[in-house]
Amino acid sequence: MNQKEAASAIEELRDELNQYNYEYHVEDAPTVSDQYYDQKMQELIKLEDEFPELVTEDSPTQRVGGAPLDKFVKVDHTVPMLSLGNAFGEQDLRDFDRRIRDRVGGNFRYVCELKIDGLAVSLRYENGRFVRGATRGDGKTGEDITQNLRTVKSIPLKIKEEETIEVRGEVFMPQKSFIALNERREKEGQELFANPRNAAAGSLRQLDPKIAASRNLDIFLYSVGEWEASSTSSHSERLQYLRELGFKTNQETQTFDSIEDVINYTEEWTMKRSDLPYEIDGVVIKVDSIELQEQLGFTAKSPRWAIAYKFPAEEAITTIRDIELSVGRTGAITPTAILDPVQVAGTTVQRASLHNEDLIIEKDIRINDTVVIKKAGDIIPEVVRSVKDERTGDEKEFRMPEHCPECGSRLEKIDGEVAWRCMNPNCPAQLKEGLIHFVSRNAMNIDGLGEKVIEQLFDHELIHDMADLYKLEKDELLELERMGEKSVTNLLEAIEASKENSLERLLFGLGVRYVGNKAADTLSAHFKTMEKLQHATVDELVAIDEIGEKMADSIHAYFQKEQVVELIEELRSLGLNMEYLHEVQEASEDSPFYGKTVVLTGKLEQYSRPEAKEKIEAAGGKVTGSVSAKTDLLVAGEDAGSKLEKAKELEVEVWNEQQMIDAFDA
Repeated sequence: MNQKEAASAIEELRDELNQYNYEYHVEDAPTVSDQYYDQKMQELIKLEDEFPELVTEDSPTQRVGGAPLDKFVKVDHTVPMLSLGNAFGEQDLRDFDRRIRDRVGGNFRYVCELKIDGLAVSLRYENGRFVRGATRGDGKTGEDITQNLRTVKSIPLKIKEEETIEVRGEVFMPQKSFIALNERREKEGQELFANPRNAAAGSLRQLDPKIAASRNLDIFLYSVGEWEASSTSSHSERLQYLRELGFKTNQETQTFDSIEDVINYTEEWTMKRSDLPYEIDGVVIKVDSIELQEQLGFTAKSPRWAIAYKFPAEEAITTIRDIELSVGRTGAITPTAILDPVQVAGTTVQRASLHNEDLIIEKDIRINDTVVIKKAGDIIPEVVRSVKDERTGDEKEFRMPEHCPECGSRLEKIDGEVAWRCMNPNCPAQLKEGLIHFVSRNAMNIDGLGEKVIEQLFDHELIHDMADLYKLEKDELLELERMGEKSVTNLLEAIEASKENSLERLLFGLGVRYVGNKAADTLSAHFKTMEKLQHATVDELVAIDEIGEKMADSIHAYFQKEQVVELIEELRSLGLNMEYLHEVQEASEDSPFYGKTVVLTGKLEQYSRPEAKEKIEAAGGKVTGSVSAKTDLLVAGEDAGSKLEKAKELEVEVWNEQQMIDAFDA
C-alpha cells in the first residue's frame, strides 16, 4: 500500500470509528459490537504505525493521552464564561420572571436544563477540528487542558461541519465510573474522592493525560461562546444544532411558555435527581430567544436572561463525637464538630463548623448529641439542631477553655464580639495562618506556596514570618520532601516575582484586622506609598470614603506596633515594592453621576449595594447613607421606605434601578 492509498484507508477508518464513537458515547445506541469496534481500531493503529506522517490530532487513536505536561498554560476567553445568579425557591423564580417581563413584556419561552454537577469547560473548533479546550477559571482566564479533554470520548475531535465555533459544557464523572474509581483507589490504599465533581475536576487537572484517560469522564454541552456563523434564533435551536454537529447535549432539556411550568419542572427534578446516573445540583432556566437575551443583556457578573435554581439543601442525622478548636490568623478560636461520617448531598461529611461558643449554647449542642446537619448551598456543612429526644444521658456540655489550645496563652473576649481570641502575636497557629493568607491569590499570589508547603516550611523552622519567605535558600528547600529541582526553582522565581506586586497586595497580605481586598486597594490608591500610610492619623484615615472609625483605629494601632515597624522595614530591605503601581482612572465629567451625591435605598435586583456603590464612585459620584438637602439623586429599589419619602419631600431626583443601569452605560 502506497501513501496515497494509506491516506484514503485511514480517512475512511477514522470516519467509521468516529461514527461508532458518536453512536455509543453520545446517542447511547451502539450499532456494532465492542469486538468489531476494537478490530477496526487495531486496523487504524497498524496503518498509522506504518505511515506516522499521516497521524493527525483528530484521529480516534489519539484519545489515550499524550506526554505529561510540566504545567498548564493560561487561556483568555474571548467571550467571558460568566456565572449565573441563583434562585433558592419558588418566589425567587417568580421574581426572575417578573423582572424579565418588566423589561421585555410580551410572550416568550423558557429553556430548562439540568444543572450538571461537574467542571465547566470551553471547547474551540477551527474548520471543524478540535484545537483547544480550557477550564472556566475566573471566567476571563482559564487553563489549557486540551490534552486531557481529548481523552473524553463524548467530545468529538472532528465535528460534522467545517465550522469555527467555541462551545461550552460541563465535564462530569458518571456515578458508575465514580464508584469504580474509588473502589480501585481503596484497594491501592489511596485517599478516596469525596464526590463525583471533585473526581472529575481532579482528573481534568492531571498533568499526565493518561490518568485523565483512565477516569471515564463524560460531558454535556449547554451553550455557544464565540461563533462566527451563527444563524439560529433561539437557544433551543442552538442545542439542536450542536447535536447535529455531533456534540452531546442533555436529553432532559425542555422548553416552556410559563413560569408555572418551569416551577413544576424544578419540583419534578428535585424529587427525581437521585434516579439519574450522574449528579445534578439544580436546574438552569434561560430565556429561549437569542434576540431577547441580547436585549436583556448582562450585569457585571451574570446574564439577566438566565438563572440557576439550586435544589434545597439535603439534611442528614449523625452524632457529634467531639468538638475541636482551631486558631485563625487573627487569633479567633473556632469550634468544629467532629461527626460520625454521614452522606450529605453526595459527599461524606465528618466535620461541621459550630462558628462560636454563643451558637453552641444557643442551640444547646453537646458532645455525643444526635444532630441534624445540612450543607449550606450544598457546599458548607453546618449543624442545624440537636435531636433532644435521642439523648441518653451520656451527652456532655461544651465549654470554651481558658487557654489557647496551640500556645497556652489566656483567651480573651473583646466587648461586642462573640469570638474568643488568643492575644499572643507569636502564637504558632496565628503565624502559620498569617503566612497562608500572605501568599494567597488575592494577596501576594505566590504560585507553589500552598497551605501544605507553608506548613512544611513552618514545621521545619525555615520560616517564622513573612520576611523569612524572601530569605529561603535553594539547598535547604531541596532537602524537604516532594521538593525537586524544578519545583524549587519555580517556587523561588515566584517568590522573587512577588516583590514587584503593587502596594495593595502587600497591604492585604499583612492581614490588618478589618482591611479586606477592597479597603486595601482604596487605602493604597489614596496614600500611594507604605510610608505615608504608616504615618496616617486616625482622622486622615476616617476622612477616606469607605474607611470607618473601627477600621481606622485598627489600621492606626497596627502600624504603631514595634514588631510591625520592624517587619515592614525588613520587607523593604529585602526588595519588596512599597508603592501603588496603578494609575487612578479619573471619572469623565460627562458621566451622569459626576460630582453628584447619591443615596441607594430599597432592594436592588441586578446589583448588590457594594457593587452599585463601586460603579457610581468610579463614575465620579459619591454615595452616602442618608438623604439630606445635599443629596442630588436617590436610586430606589423595591420596598424603598423612609428615604424615598424624605427624598420626595426634599424634591430630590429619584431613579429606579434600570435608570441607574442605563446611566452606567451612558
